[in-house]
Amino acid sequence: MPGADRALARPRRRLLAAAAALVALVAVGAGSLLSLRPPAPRPVDAPAGEFSAGRAYRDVETIAARPHPAGSAANDQVRAHVEQVLRGLGLETQTQDTVAPEAGQLSGAAGGATLARVRNVVARLPGTDPTGRVFLVAHYDSVQTGPGGNDDAAGTSAILEVARALSAGPRPRNDIVFVLTDAEEACLCGASAFASTHPLAADGGVVLNLEARGSSGPVIMFETSRDNAKLVDVFGRAAPHPVGTSFAVEIYRALPNDTDFTAFLAEKFVGLNSAYIDGAAVYHTPLDTPARMDRASLQQHGDNALGLAREFGRIDLTDLRAGGDATYFPVPGALVHYPGWLTLPLALLALVAVAALGWLVRRRGRTTGGRLAAGFGLALVPVVVAPLAAQALWAVVTAIRPGYTELLDPYRPTWYRVAVLAAAATVVLAWYALTRRRIGPAALAVGGLGWLAVLGVVLAVAVPGGAYLTTLPALAGALGGLVALGTRIDGPWPVIAVTVAAAVGVVILLPTVILLFPALGMAMGGVGALVAALLGLAALPVVDLLHPQAGGQRGLVALRARRLGALPALAAAVAAVVFAGVGLRVDRFDATHPAPTHLMYALDAGTGSARWLSDETDPQDWTRQFVQGRASTIDFPALGDHELFAGPAQPANLPAPKLDVLADTTAGGERTLRVRLTPQRAVRLASLHVDTTTATVLRAEVAGRAVPVEARNGKWGFGVVFHAPPAEGIEVTLTVAPKAQRVDLRAMDASDGLDGLPGFHPRPPDVGVVGSHSSEMLAVARTYPV
Repeated sequence: MPGADRALARPRRRLLAAAAALVALVAVGAGSLLSLRPPAPRPVDAPAGEFSAGRAYRDVETIAARPHPAGSAANDQVRAHVEQVLRGLGLETQTQDTVAPEAGQLSGAAGGATLARVRNVVARLPGTDPTGRVFLVAHYDSVQTGPGGNDDAAGTSAILEVARALSAGPRPRNDIVFVLTDAEEACLCGASAFASTHPLAADGGVVLNLEARGSSGPVIMFETSRDNAKLVDVFGRAAPHPVGTSFAVEIYRALPNDTDFTAFLAEKFVGLNSAYIDGAAVYHTPLDTPARMDRASLQQHGDNALGLAREFGRIDLTDLRAGGDATYFPVPGALVHYPGWLTLPLALLALVAVAALGWLVRRRGRTTGGRLAAGFGLALVPVVVAPLAAQALWAVVTAIRPGYTELLDPYRPTWYRVAVLAAAATVVLAWYALTRRRIGPAALAVGGLGWLAVLGVVLAVAVPGGAYLTTLPALAGALGGLVALGTRIDGPWPVIAVTVAAAVGVVILLPTVILLFPALGMAMGGVGALVAALLGLAALPVVDLLHPQAGGQRGLVALRARRLGALPALAAAVAAVVFAGVGLRVDRFDATHPAPTHLMYALDAGTGSARWLSDETDPQDWTRQFVQGRASTIDFPALGDHELFAGPAQPANLPAPKLDVLADTTAGGERTLRVRLTPQRAVRLASLHVDTTTATVLRAEVAGRAVPVEARNGKWGFGVVFHAPPAEGIEVTLTVAPKAQRVDLRAMDASDGLDGLPGFHPRPPDVGVVGSHSSEMLAVARTYPV
């Protein structure tokens, strides 16, 4: 059969068929991507029952007028505004003022416990015949380095506008509770306080958490509670713009990330967590201003929140945990979802269908068993090489522009994302051109589908929510191939069949690639390249139409065919280089897109020594004037025991936190110390650590609340970190087993802002502040022997 055309589709007019198939796939891809775009923002004069981004944006401007971390005077002003708006709507509004522990394990620095004084704003719209409660949640505090125009003025303003829209209409069946939490950025402590202790939370309910980790892009429902089938069903029919994937839920559950939603999941709640995440270069930085917000993203946030609040406010909430987890993903105009129990059967069905296709291809004389085996083995090459090529491309880009290593994503990442896609296309097309003549198009197509099917089974077992990514394209490809083989070989139906099958892959995999880029950042662009390579394997029969007819060409004809076959790969390679070059030229650091830098100042008030610290991976030019080598932060234990870049600094005249011993008693070999830690300046946090070489901590209380005792390695093995400490100080009770007559306690507090420190040189306009909870921190510590 050396002269046989081994492709699944053998159209008589190959060039015309290729053009038609490509136009169809481009149209499908464009439709899929356009469906992800947020809706146009509605103006301030939109009808009262609708969500208006124009109205909500007015609250954004007030909330994000300046940085307002928990405990600051600016945060008090934001809280007053939120209370005023909710009370003005006639809602039952109160402030929950309490001390609460962290939710999750975010700080990692305390070696014992993290707490905060929080003041949550809670308002209730009573239902007419409640079967439960619906909680709309967002945090109103910001990080210390930025005003939080998106994170989370977007969520807070959206909830205020949703509250207005709901208050203007008929009362819902179920209670709607609006929860604006405090100290999310510090420790999720506000959400922890509400979920675990507030009377309205006692019976649990449905939580809709609104977040932002960027400035633009579609709002993605990226996290759910377990057994989410009924929740996903409501999301699919009630959210006007439902963007979400069960794959994202699987990824998020595996990552060490937390939001306020974490605190509710630890209690008796079910719910959905949503955020927009593109434009992440401004995240937690001074650039996260209202002006940076894409109001279309705010509109989608509000539309979905309002639609979901109305639907959950209408239905019976008594049994939302039934049905297990669902598999779901977006398609143009809808959200496809099906029961999780179908995942493995579908994966096995796809595997059987691909095996049947391979058997029929061999039976029809399109290939041989040996070539099928070779095609399956070789199809793994682009799956492995494409991610490596993408990571290599980004390594080159960051070598040219090192400042990118400190960013979640470049300011203008589009050109780089397209370059990664072009690099993945280069790998797939080059691999296909090199193997096609020897192995044959049919064997390679079946081999590619084989890997998709095998990955589907693996994912169905290990990561069920992500199995659809490969199972459905494999199943569609196998069915398309079977149809192509069962119709007239020179008619239009084989091309139509393989194009429809490839379109299924485009609808499922292309949006995933696009959503993965902002979710993981360019530093992990290889993951997007991997999914793009899988899309290439799903579309191989259409890719084959770009090549001259396969067969037994020899001599000049064969040489010409090989050259023509190499053209698509060459074009993709050139595109990858050009797009990366354009990205470097377009995305330069300047005054409006500054290079991110990290710097903090640490003073030991006991010894009078000070130093600069930076956690930059490779300090940039501005940072290098302060730091040189590396040093441990062990003497500032609230920062954690890390090695950071460090350099000597001039000591500033700053007071350490004061430590007063209120009581010191010994009984039964245990010594109990009751002390008061009082900052002597306005600070964001204060901490107290015990030198565990002098005593073993047995029990501890902070502000009358028992805290877990979990010692860590190192000198300061146990401690507490307290965010937003009150002016009167914090009372701490420690019960210890002394190892020496003297117990050493290390007190530290931290404020923000380095201006005015001796030796500090302000940043030039094109140098900015990296989004970090320790950026611009000014820490003062002292050891107190007791």
